[in-house]
Amino acid sequence: MTDNETRTLTAGPGDEGAVERVLGRRLCDRGDTVSVAESLTGGLVGSMLTDVPGSSDYFDRGVIAYSNDAKLADLGVSRESLDAHGAVSAAVAREMAQGIRDRSGTTWGVSTTGVAGPSGGTDEKPVGLVFVGVAHAAPWGSDDSFLRAKRHVLDGDRWTVKAESARRALSALLDAI
Repeated sequence: MTDNETRTLTAGPGDEGAVERVLGRRLCDRGDTVSVAESLTGGLVGSMLTDVPGSSDYFDRGVIAYSNDAKLADLGVSRESLDAHGAVSAAVAREMAQGIRDRSGTTWGVSTTGVAGPSGGTDEKPVGLVFVGVAHAAPWGSDDSFLRAKRHVLDGDRWTVKAESARRALSALLDAI
C-alpha cells in the first residue's frame, strides 16, 4: 500500500483524500451506482458513503441484515449457504453483495459480515473475522459481471472492528472499480 493509499484509508470525511470521497468521484465519473448490505457494520458503510455531499447521485440504498432471517428475506441469501457456511463466510458475503445489487438494480453491491465481538467468536471464526463482498453488474452480454469476497482478521474492540470493516468495504469497492 502506498503512502497516498494509506492517507486515503485514514483520512476523515471532510478530507478530499478520504476513501468515501475518492469513491464517490469515481462512481460519478463512471455513471455507476452502489447499494450496500451490512451485518456487523450496522449501517456504517452507508453512513460513510452518504457523508459525502452529492452522494444521492450514486448511492441507492443500504440494508442492515443482522439476522439470518433478514439475510434470507431482504437479500435472497440462500438457506443452503447459511447452513453450510454460516452467516460469517465468504459465500454469504458474496450472496449479500449480489442480493443488494440485484434487488436495487445498481451497478455495484457491497456487503459486510463478521464477528465484531467482544463475544461470539470461536476457534474457527474468531472475534475480528470479517468478510467483505463486492458484486458488479456489467452490461448484459459482456461476461464482465463478477462476485468476490475477501477475508480479513481485524484487531481491536467492537467499535474498531466495525469501523475498520466499513473502511475495508469502501476500499474493496474502490479497488474493484
